[in-house]
Amino acid sequence: MRLKISHTSEYRYSQSLHYGLQRLHLVPRNGPGQTVHSWQLEYKGAREEAQYVDHFGNDTRLASAYPGVEKIVFNAVGDIETTSNEGILGGHKGYAPLWLFQTESKLTTSGSGIDKLLADLSESAELDRMHQLMSLIGARVRYEVGTTDVATSAEAALQQESGVCQDHAHIFIAAARASGLPARYVSGYLMMDDTSEQVASHAWAEAHLDGLGWVGFDVSNGISPDERYVRLATGKDYNDAMPIAGIRFGPSEESLAVHISVEQ
Repeated sequence: MRLKISHTSEYRYSQSLHYGLQRLHLVPRNGPGQTVHSWQLEYKGAREEAQYVDHFGNDTRLASAYPGVEKIVFNAVGDIETTSNEGILGGHKGYAPLWLFQTESKLTTSGSGIDKLLADLSESAELDRMHQLMSLIGARVRYEVGTTDVATSAEAALQQESGVCQDHAHIFIAAARASGLPARYVSGYLMMDDTSEQVASHAWAEAHLDGLGWVGFDVSNGISPDERYVRLATGKDYNDAMPIAGIRFGPSEESLAVHISVEQ
């Protein structure tokens, strides 16, 4: 499938910005199931200071704001060809060791809720158990926008039984790690069936299974990623893989508007 993607993030400030530095994960890389034919990343109100591949294997850019600006815009546009691999990506690669993805993070620490979730899984092969886990989380944690935020942990979302794709991914990751499997967070894009216009990127999880390597699980949609998915970045949780993260100095307040289009 050939996908055309446009992703615009516009930051506005109530007063002139003294200093700002953003870390961008807005450039997908070639990999299993995806080939990047063209990709452009444009800056307005900021300039690129550095480009590198981080320890998770993500294309990473650092951009600094021009002093005194009141608006910064990042615009990513590209053309990607995808194929379905049933969510299977193969063996682990990258600078980060596999054991790192078995360690907890603040957003994926397991507790009593994760323990109860695992207790309801049947004894079966790893792949079957992960599909069971995906279905179980989807049934217990309804998709509802506005009930969580970027700081909500897996346990908190599980206990309140609501959240979005980010929360579904964190719960899956926490449970997979608690059962002894490496797991990681994935940010990216999904071509939806009913609309090409979106207000946020998508997120799902991957678990590393014997004989298969990394396998993707999208709890929010109850499937393993197919040709409609494009991977942007991975990490231990949202904080590692989020499309844009940054710091700023000055008294101004910040507002953000995001526009994403994914179409065939």
